[in-house]
Amino acid sequence: MGENSSDENEFDDWFIESLKIYNNIHEYQLEHPTRVIEWTSEKTICVAGYSSDKNEILELLLPLKLFADDNQGLCAERDFKVVHGGFSDGSVHCLKHIPGTRCVVTNDGFSSNVQVWDLGGDDCDVIKRTGVLQLKSASSDKGVKIAPGLTGGPCVLHGSRISDIQLTELASGKPFYSLGTDIPDLLSSLQFVSASVFLACACNGDLYVGDTRKPSALQNTPAEGREGVHWCMGVKTDLSSSDPSSCSVARLSSSCQVVVSDLRDLRAPVCQAQLDVQRKTTNDDFMNVTWAPALDNCLAVSGFDGMVQIYNTASWRPELMEFQPLFVHRGHMMSDDQFDTSSAVVTTHVWHPSRPRTVLSAAVDGSVHVWDWVHKATASC
Repeated sequence: MGENSSDENEFDDWFIESLKIYNNIHEYQLEHPTRVIEWTSEKTICVAGYSSDKNEILELLLPLKLFADDNQGLCAERDFKVVHGGFSDGSVHCLKHIPGTRCVVTNDGFSSNVQVWDLGGDDCDVIKRTGVLQLKSASSDKGVKIAPGLTGGPCVLHGSRISDIQLTELASGKPFYSLGTDIPDLLSSLQFVSASVFLACACNGDLYVGDTRKPSALQNTPAEGREGVHWCMGVKTDLSSSDPSSCSVARLSSSCQVVVSDLRDLRAPVCQAQLDVQRKTTNDDFMNVTWAPALDNCLAVSGFDGMVQIYNTASWRPELMEFQPLFVHRGHMMSDDQFDTSSAVVTTHVWHPSRPRTVLSAAVDGSVHVWDWVHKATASC
């Protein structure tokens, strides 16, 4: 009785505090949890389940209340709305939208196949699979990582290991580019930093810079002294700049460290930090670090517990030190009016592409949150 009362009090305290530190917070409950959230427009996202059975793949319209200006009065639309939907026969571990199209591509986390999907339009609300892309030389049962092309015709960069990264045209399924290397390291992250230059992060933390115009040009930066842990990366690019070296790279480790570098010198960290995180899961698959696209020096971290932590890297130093977060979203730990710190784990999060402090996150219980945090907040929630 005493423990339940304590949980209820903590939930009440969180609810009251949330009124002060969020401009908006909305929740949607999926039938099956998702580990992918991908923007398809300024107001719509695509999500899909990762259970072993048949999974929904949905395009959701965010609550219009989120986009209503303060001087517009009340807005009736406070809920997420399903605008397009379909089914995947398997799990979806990776999902990417192809810019300038109504297509997304997915992978199940086990095979090397990339599924191509049409999201539908005004005259059709069904999401349909339209094709499959295959790696020429796949050598892993860990699935593939995907990076959509930024310019030119619709294409995707995909691979399971460094050695089998290839660029494939979406329409024909023909590979345009493949790496001429035999590096067997498993991929954890893959992203373009310009029209032709891409960055790949191996699970062991090594970084690779490639150029699709030059198959033999691959620069390797080993993660020296960081063996035995799993790594992933987040990249902040300036697409208005023609110089890809202007991007910032954040690597997140399973030991809760973040190392920030730029392409001018990937060997020497610009800054780094030991995060104030207590791991609640041994699964490294949910680890995620992302840069705020519309805020300077801010990144978000999740995948260790039921929280999304936001950090300001402006105060970080080249020496490893512990730093406290600027803001913490704990909403996924609030379940059925109870405070759950043991089983709640955030599976993914994304920043809104243009709204500075709007973030979406999902958790293992199937909850999807969109939240807009108050700038002056320093207390966690």
